Formats: sequence, structure tokens, C-alpha cells
Amino acid sequence: MSPNKRMKAVLSNIVIWMISLLAVIPILLIVVNAVKSGSEATSMSFKLPHSFEFGNFSTVIEKGKLGQSFLNSLVYSGIASGLCILFSAMAAYVLSRNKSRLNRFLYLFLILGIALPINYFTLIDVMKWSQLINTRAGIIVLYMVTQIPFSVFILYGFIGGVPKELDEAGVIDGCGPKRLFFSIIFPMLQPAAVTVFILSFLNTWNEFLLPLYYLNSADKWPMTLAVYNFFGQFQQSWNLVSADIILTILPVIIIYLLGQRFIIAGMTSGSVKG
Repeated sequence: MSPNKRMKAVLSNIVIWMISLLAVIPILLIVVNAVKSGSEATSMSFKLPHSFEFGNFSTVIEKGKLGQSFLNSLVYSGIASGLCILFSAMAAYVLSRNKSRLNRFLYLFLILGIALPINYFTLIDVMKWSQLINTRAGIIVLYMVTQIPFSVFILYGFIGGVPKELDEAGVIDGCGPKRLFFSIIFPMLQPAAVTVFILSFLNTWNEFLLPLYYLNSADKWPMTLAVYNFFGQFQQSWNLVSADIILTILPVIIIYLLGQRFIIAGMTSGSVKG
């Protein structure tokens, strides 16, 4: 390797490390203060505590009612992500295999949802008319439909790389449309489907505005609203607030680390052909 290339590689690594530190420093600050006493956490510094107060986490779970909120977030995100995969895969398959003018227009119309903002006030009227406001089913539907545009975009590109000969072979063997999709095509979408599920799960788990506007009952709140409410009650207790934040982001970090290789494989496969 020439000196110039070696210097560029060193500079690139330095820049990457600096960016990584900027992302990690706030998390480290929260972790350190989550195990401090209330008086020690007032300054929100990186100074290590005299004694580690792991009881802060149990206090947060009890006072913040995080158990119910955790189950709510798990149900909302899990069901919405699963339904998102199912409907997005079916839509992407039809739009990718039958590239008529109408289907191309529908595809472009769908993926516009990636960039267009949500009109929350008009959506309130729709939710009231459909009697889905302040219901678990309603928030699951909202989570699902907001993730469909990006999911169709990912799956559409992936399906474009699946040979059409598989469809023809399935039809020759007597497969109907449903059996062809679920028995032949859908199993081949595993890398992209897992990618869609993980990204959808992470996005819905971190969603704040939708449950804020459309869920009024505290027993139906997800983790994000529970943290918001907890912060309002204990905004002077930075050790408890920090512990609350850690308990909220921990499931997201675990899921991302477990599914990181699927995300990379799915994004790479989907970018080959579209």
C-alpha cells in the first residue's frame, strides 16, 4: 500500500471513530448516571458513582409502570411488523411481476409515503369515523400503514431479482396464485423479509407522535409515552430518568444487534435490481 493510500485509510478511520464517539457519548452518559444516587446524578457528569445503585431500575419499573407499557410496545410493534411484511410482500410481488402503467403508478404512489408527512389532524377525523381512535387495533393499523411504503420499496427491488422461471415452474406443477406466492416466492424473500421486520419493529417501537395523538388511556400507552410521562413526574431525579431511558432503548439495541446481518444482507440484495 502506498503512503498516500495508507494516510487516507488512517484519516478515514479517525473520522469514523470520531463520529462513533459522538453517537456513543450520550449513551455512556445515561448509563453512568442511571446507577447513581439522586444527589450524584444532579450534575449529569461522567464521574463514576461512589456506590452503584442498581435498585434504580426496579424503582423505575414499579413507579413508571413499565411492565404494562413494555407488553403494549411488544404487541404493537410485533403484530404491526408482521402484518406489514405480509401485505407489503404481496403488494410488491404483484407490482413487480406485472409492470403495467397502472401498477407502475401505484408503486410510485405507494413509495411517496416515504417522503410525504402525515396529516395528523385529518387522520383524527378518519380514526373517529372508523371508531379506531384510542384502541389497540387502531394504533396497530397506524403503525402498519406508516411502514408499508418503505417495506414495499425494499421488497420490490428484491423480488425483481427472483427469476420468473420459478413462477412458471410453479404454475406448471399446478400451483394456484396463493400457493405459488406462499410456498415458492415468499420463502425466498427471507433476507428482505427479516430486514423489513426488524426495521419496522425498530421504527414502531420508537414512535412517539402516533400514540400521543391517538391513545388517551394510560393502560394502552407504549414505552415511549411511559417514558414521557415518567419524565414529567420525576424530572428532578435524573438517575431514575436515565434508568428509564436505558430500559426503553435496551430491547431496540438487542434486536438490532441480533438482526444486523439480516439488515445488511437484505438491503444489499434489494439494491441489486429494481
